[in-house]
Amino acid sequence: MSVTPVIVERTYNATVEKVWNAITKPEEMRDWYFDLPGFKAEVGYQFKFIGGSESGVTYLHLCTITEVVPDNKLTYNWRYDGYEGNSFVSFELFAEGEKTKLLLTHSALETFPANNPDFAKHNFGAGWTHIIGISLKKYVEQ
Repeated sequence: MSVTPVIVERTYNATVEKVWNAITKPEEMRDWYFDLPGFKAEVGYQFKFIGGSESGVTYLHLCTITEVVPDNKLTYNWRYDGYEGNSFVSFELFAEGEKTKLLLTHSALETFPANNPDFAKHNFGAGWTHIIGISLKKYVEQ
């Protein structure tokens, strides 16, 4: 069974270079996303972080970068330690003059356990809408 991915699109008053740096430089990522010391935008690079749900449960996220096109696209797999499933998060950037359109796609959410409400598609949608629509926007437009 295939499920429509979560897609969040936003346009920022910032250059592609500024947005690319925000999504790939660990010293910038910690200001709007997660603290990922040593993060490298390189295929095969593995990283992890702990994130929680509204219910207070925390999950260890395990990720591996699968695609990098500088100033254009960053994709990594996203899974949870101890749980079935493997999804993919992709950030695509498009220059629009001095502005940048970002298209975030989180796919294969149906591979996560359906009996865990924390893995419901609407939770991913709400999370990415906040992260991309508020946190990243505020960071790159400051």
